[in-house]
Amino acid sequence: MRRTPGAGLLPPPPPLLLLLLGLLVLDRGCAAQYSSDLCNWRGSGLTHESHKKDVEQVYLRCSEGTIEWMYPTGALIIHLRPNIFPSSSKYWTVCIKPLKDSAGANIYLEKTGELKLLFRDGDHSPTRVHCFSYEQGGLFVEAAPQQDISRKITGFQYELINKGTASDLHMIYAPCRPCSDTEVLLAVCTSDFVVRGTIQNVLNEEEGQDSAIDVSANRIFRQKMKIFKPAEEPGIWEGRIKTLLQCGVKPGEGDFLFTGRMHFGEARLGCAPRFKDFQRMYKEAKDKGLNPCEIGPDILHL
Repeated sequence: MRRTPGAGLLPPPPPLLLLLLGLLVLDRGCAAQYSSDLCNWRGSGLTHESHKKDVEQVYLRCSEGTIEWMYPTGALIIHLRPNIFPSSSKYWTVCIKPLKDSAGANIYLEKTGELKLLFRDGDHSPTRVHCFSYEQGGLFVEAAPQQDISRKITGFQYELINKGTASDLHMIYAPCRPCSDTEVLLAVCTSDFVVRGTIQNVLNEEEGQDSAIDVSANRIFRQKMKIFKPAEEPGIWEGRIKTLLQCGVKPGEGDFLFTGRMHFGEARLGCAPRFKDFQRMYKEAKDKGLNPCEIGPDILHL
């Protein structure tokens, strides 16, 4: 197995890693770990015999969950698959986010014997999220060499996102680019939240490289979780949405249509056109019979 050269990648693999992967190929000395909870896995390197450096295989079948590896030794190969149709890997994108204070192992993307480093042991950058397609490879987690493995836990959250959901992929790969009319209309149909409201304040979080947008909503079309809660003023809801700092969001006048998804427990902004622009898009699509869904009978008269 080779680590491809380039920034952020580690030097050529040590003999130990080559031995581990040789064992894997020959199907010798590999332990299979099947979790009774198909979304989450929690294991320990202390289950290995002291003279062995096993390669364990973890199989999960869920759209989101958590991996926690205590006292990491050896390596993990992690197989992630969704539990909903379509389950074929070509339809899905994987996103992973290490847990706070995760330590003790390096996380790689592996394909045909080559390793690409995603997260180095001890990297505590608060913006650590990496997304990739199955075509790019699978997850390989290798314990970092160290004298003392006590109190070391390598952990990360994962999410599987359907490539057919345009609003999801826009949020991940091009969050600052304005949405096209088609993307807006699809976002209205598929987002976790869809509200009409105004920007009250923007808090720039330099450390996390995020902007927190405080929104005052006067109409909630959809929310799967209680992102927006009733304010003291009747008919108004308040909530907070996050996006990347680099998008340069600023407080401004006028109503917007805010859409987005829950991503690792946070409401992340998707498409957000001015509400008048959305009404124009919606009317044009409805007149042509091209609306992917109905959002409300009075949407054009608000």
